[in-house]
Amino acid sequence: MSDRPLMPRATAVWLVDNTALTFKQIAEFTGLHELEIQGIADGEVAQGVRGIDPIASGQLTREEIEKGEKDPNYRLKLSKPAVELPKTRRKGPKYTPVSKRQDKPNAIAWLLKHHPELSDSQIIKLIGTTRNTIEAIRNRTHWNIAEITPKDPVTLGLCKQVELDEAVRKAAERAAKERKRLGLPEPAEQERLKTPDEMMRELDEKSVDEVFGEAPAAPQEAEEEPVPDADSVFAGLQKKSDE
Repeated sequence: MSDRPLMPRATAVWLVDNTALTFKQIAEFTGLHELEIQGIADGEVAQGVRGIDPIASGQLTREEIEKGEKDPNYRLKLSKPAVELPKTRRKGPKYTPVSKRQDKPNAIAWLLKHHPELSDSQIIKLIGTTRNTIEAIRNRTHWNIAEITPKDPVTLGLCKQVELDEAVRKAAERAAKERKRLGLPEPAEQERLKTPDEMMRELDEKSVDEVFGEAPAAPQEAEEEPVPDADSVFAGLQKKSDE
């Protein structure tokens, strides 16, 4: 539990307007600077901020305020709420907007097809799905398997390219450690999974023709036939008539 009230500035505004507490007492209770409390009292700070009654919200009792008003050195104590607020959830499945949840099966199918080295837990973390859904799509027992089309989760907006690249890198490292532990040889170059950095370096070393194929040869121009002049044509016709 925090030792500061909710909305400290609004609480400070109320305490300045409705109590005889010192600026220091209010500052210590709210966690604000004493000069800021003085600015609130002078109307220079928090203009337009509506004060919140800490007594009504259960953060402070009237008795506690009275103790403070009688003793300037008394430090106010925040009241424990009657109902404990749930703690913020930090771990768990990744939240996905409702509008994009229908794309998850397509993304899972794409990951299983193009990155089979990824573990189920990595896929769950990337797009926020469940292990049962992954298994159903892998085994083609999903209820909507006929309508599922593999689609890149990055394009679908379910994860970032950086997150996908990092997951692939970790999967490659995990596979390499497992091969080393079992004493297995390194896979052939054409079979070995390449990291995104390796693929980019490969493309940088290749020429444009190697990447996209050789450019088609320019069509050869046909040789122009000589155009006979009028004299030669008439001479040929005269020769035939004489014969």
